[in-house]
Amino acid sequence: MFGDLIGKGKSGAAATDGGLIKEATDASFMADVVEASRHQPVLVDFWAPWCGPCRQLTPLLEKVVTAAKGAVKLVKVNVDENPGYAGQLRVQSIPAVFAFKDGQPVDGFMGALPESQLKAFIDRLVGDAGGPSADVEALLAQAAESVALGDVGGAAQAYAQILSLEPENLKAIAGLARCYLVNGDAERATEVLDMAPAGANDPDLTAVRAALALAAKGGAETAALERRLQADPSDHQARFELAQARAAQGDFAAASDQLLQIIEKDRTWNGDAARKELLTVFEAAGLSSDIAKAGRRRLSAILFS
Repeated sequence: MFGDLIGKGKSGAAATDGGLIKEATDASFMADVVEASRHQPVLVDFWAPWCGPCRQLTPLLEKVVTAAKGAVKLVKVNVDENPGYAGQLRVQSIPAVFAFKDGQPVDGFMGALPESQLKAFIDRLVGDAGGPSADVEALLAQAAESVALGDVGGAAQAYAQILSLEPENLKAIAGLARCYLVNGDAERATEVLDMAPAGANDPDLTAVRAALALAAKGGAETAALERRLQADPSDHQARFELAQARAAQGDFAAASDQLLQIIEKDRTWNGDAARKELLTVFEAAGLSSDIAKAGRRRLSAILFS
């Protein structure tokens, strides 16, 4: 059910197998290998289309990396098209495989190896990394980084990998649901939230559920509402509907601002509707978010002025 978001990351490299296997270029090597290895070990397979042993080794590498279920990534580099880093690492024959951890090459081998030796190589590389829980922490960090960069596809990819390891991980469930919601797929977001165990309580789950509730209320045409407010800035109903529309779009900062403007002019308008809606916006943004913190400070200043 996750396929329509996975693989839509910003990187230009082609990714397969849930992001565990990808092709890199000299331009993407720093991001795909060096930086990625700070979160989990990365194998780099230097190969070329004309290389017979490469055609034997690469499918086995892909098999054992996939079987490792996120413990390690595989990055393939065509040395004919991308000779830069192969030269820096003094690759003299191919296939050549280098293992990177914490931004540095730590191990490697040349030539084709049997599957059993490849498994042993990965076991040595992963060592005492901590098993699935360590993988999950690394993937959560990767997802958070993708979210910060606005890379919804990359974040979805990481969350889906976590759920393959821990199907009831609440952070991953909430994160993946949020990715679908950002892409405008409220139905799929709801399906993902339904994966959470009954009675599960987590701030991220609460936030996404609030965001879904706001999305269900929205849908008004914002341009028409803005014209109404230009004609009459005291039209609280138009401002309230504009706040709902902005919240439905995920623009919680704008929604908060509109609702606070209503409260500033009329604290109890429409049965305290603006303040109640504002609390839902804070919840959807995350109660510890900058939007909620700033909004609460402004609300306090209005109420106690």
